[in-house]
Amino acid sequence: MTTPLLETRNLTITFGGVIAANDVSLKIEAGRNLAIIGPNGAGKTTFLNICTGWIKPRKGQVLFQGEDVTALPPRKIVQRGVARAFQIPQLFTEHTALENLLIAAAARDGMRNPLIDLHDTPARDEMLHLLEMVNCADVAHRLVVELSEGQRKLIDIAVALALKPRLLLMDEPTSGVASSEKDGIMEILITALAEAKVTSVFVEHDMGIVQKYADEVAVWNAGNVQLRGAPAEILEHPDVIRDVIGEVA
Repeated sequence: MTTPLLETRNLTITFGGVIAANDVSLKIEAGRNLAIIGPNGAGKTTFLNICTGWIKPRKGQVLFQGEDVTALPPRKIVQRGVARAFQIPQLFTEHTALENLLIAAAARDGMRNPLIDLHDTPARDEMLHLLEMVNCADVAHRLVVELSEGQRKLIDIAVALALKPRLLLMDEPTSGVASSEKDGIMEILITALAEAKVTSVFVEHDMGIVQKYADEVAVWNAGNVQLRGAPAEILEHPDVIRDVIGEVA
């Protein structure tokens, strides 16, 4: 039997009286794009936070490639091959797009000498290629503060890919982006992930995006995985129409 890329076993955590994860067990196979949907407060972002070490569960395990990483800090989990992109891009806005990627590459490669000019490092060509992959090569030398929200989202994904992950967890990759730009951004993102051979899990509220770009959908409700299956099957389920689509979060 093939070992799942990521597996959670009986994850449980509460915040006051709110159950954010209630005995959640889930397997994620390599090479798939899994969308997580559900109403606000269902526990979607909490799940991502647990898997990346930002929150520790009261009970349960997170295994990556069969190794228990539950107790590891976020930095160590990144080194194992799990990257994260947040709802609001986590970028150095006073630096250029390329410099943001070079900083990520320096952290990945363990470069700590503050006197080194990152533009002269071997990773520069690799980072320029990543910017090409996300269709942002033309803004490589522009300050991030000058860029559109859509461009920042794509650069944030490129920064995550600079860490050479096997799995990328994304929290609402199209939030804050104009409706007319969402499909274009997701096309670029999914193509880049495929080229880099990176599996993805993404939280998303736009059901059109889920329908087009997810291979599978997991429905969260009250800290539980309520349903899981193909987009066409899940998005037509009466419970999903009632609890998720009929009440857009």
